[in-house]
Amino acid sequence: MDNENRTVVVLRYKSEFKSLWDSFVSTSKNGVFLFYRDYMEYHSNRFKDNSLLFFKEGKIVGLLPANIEDCTLCSHAGLTFGGLISGYSMTTPLMMEIFEQLVQQCKEEGINKIVYKTVPYVYHSIPADEDLYALFRYNAKLTGRSSSSCIYIPEKREFSSRITRAIKKAEKHNLIVEKSTNLTDFMGIVSNILSEKYKTKPVHTLQEIAYLGKRFPDNIKLFASFSDDVMLAGILVYESKNVAHSQYSVGLKEGQDIGALDLIYNYLITNYYKDKKYFDFGISTEMLGQILNVGLICHKEAFGATAIMYDTYELSF
Repeated sequence: MDNENRTVVVLRYKSEFKSLWDSFVSTSKNGVFLFYRDYMEYHSNRFKDNSLLFFKEGKIVGLLPANIEDCTLCSHAGLTFGGLISGYSMTTPLMMEIFEQLVQQCKEEGINKIVYKTVPYVYHSIPADEDLYALFRYNAKLTGRSSSSCIYIPEKREFSSRITRAIKKAEKHNLIVEKSTNLTDFMGIVSNILSEKYKTKPVHTLQEIAYLGKRFPDNIKLFASFSDDVMLAGILVYESKNVAHSQYSVGLKEGQDIGALDLIYNYLITNYYKDKKYFDFGISTEMLGQILNVGLICHKEAFGATAIMYDTYELSF
């Protein structure tokens, strides 16, 4: 393509690469803890791993968290987002070279499609969109655009009057917000609400969340609001370098009526994470963005949040 010195070598991930993989993630410009092998492998029984490492002149230059489904390479079906993890030395010509080798290897292995979920820019330590250019050059098709709501905390906007009233109501009822370790009660609320409202189950089981919470205590944290000792609402936060992300947020009906969930959001945004760059409420869409939950996104935007996209591309060959 753009570089005649085609020296990129592709290797499939093996367990002996674990320390190398994790070390690169920790020093990359767009990696988060979701890409550490201990996180990726908690559900290894559900996904056939096909992660790749890219080397040039003997040095690692990129990683692709991936699994394989039939003849499709997915980056990554078990993660919120995937995409090429790159170091600070990544260049656009190098990314083109990586994509050339990636496509060539897929063809040789009988893979005819790549499903590629990009890392949203708020998770970048510095700009890292070289992969978007490569996707464009390879005629990848945008197949999903899920809208998430995000606050840029250094310039956060005022909450709407509706949210302010809800917070005051919660304070009037003497609700308190604190960090909690009671994942059992929290995941019980999550399961019940998802079952009653949507006839579905949480992505994670209680056992999985408990394992991940113990393995990544600095990244996975539960905050809850209580009336006496009763948990009325909770938010499970996935914390990375720049972003605090609301992975699950739920509340009991009696909590919803007195602002129990809004009180937690207020605490996280204005106090606990006041020194973060972003607070990401998560997506309010279904079917890769084709369905917008208007009520849900309006509630998030009432906190002053604005839109970022979680994009999915397909590259067929």
